[in-house]
Amino acid sequence: MSTAAVLRNEIERSLVDRFPAALSPAPWTIREVAATAIEAADELLEGGLPVGAISELTGPESSGRTSLALAFVARRTAEGRVCAWVDVSDAFDPESAAANGVSLCQLLWVRCRSTEAMEKPRRQERPWARLDQALRATDLLLQAGGFAAIVLDLGTTAREHGNRIPAATWFRFRQAADRTRCSLVVLGRASYAQSSAAVVLECSQRRVMSAGGTVLPGLEYDVARRRERFSPAAQGMRKPPVSTWTVHPAWEAARRA
Repeated sequence: MSTAAVLRNEIERSLVDRFPAALSPAPWTIREVAATAIEAADELLEGGLPVGAISELTGPESSGRTSLALAFVARRTAEGRVCAWVDVSDAFDPESAAANGVSLCQLLWVRCRSTEAMEKPRRQERPWARLDQALRATDLLLQAGGFAAIVLDLGTTAREHGNRIPAATWFRFRQAADRTRCSLVVLGRASYAQSSAAVVLECSQRRVMSAGGTVLPGLEYDVARRRERFSPAAQGMRKPPVSTWTVHPAWEAARRA
């Protein structure tokens, strides 16, 4: 036995009563995940988005981040679970969500509108007002529990405002999500949750599919894994860095069916 191993054993024996196995690494645990119903994304994530954790879907507008979130929520509501969509910019379209398979009866839509804008529509509202309202609503929903997934849509929020969200807020969200076993999905132009996010995916548009120049049969997107704090599968498994998936419009999907 090497000198280092002997020294380690002596230290562990001296600490066994106060700190059992003080120098032993934590056991490898399997992280619970929920499928997104998009095969390419689930393969990249080794099963789906983590349960009881924060996942960030980043990218510019028309990058596929909302489509990926809708697919995830559709899968969760199809299982009879209740979800919530916190809409900072009041841009959520229920008809599009229903066309993507979301059960609206199982979805709580939180529309963020500042009191300033409602009382005086012509008055320019402060950009932080809606964001603050969305963060408060998300905090209340997470603390209340009962939601399988909550989407915090910061899609059109400027990066300088998203970066102002305190790290303590994300840490509180992370703790509440873990306690209530809720999947908190954050949509944004960039990653804001920092180390509190278990998974960060970057979405981008690959190409627009066309048929005859006037028909739009679908869109192709790339999704890349930028950070993953937990791995739900065996340690050391090799995973593809980027996956491609296709979104078909509702009318095209109905025709194919």
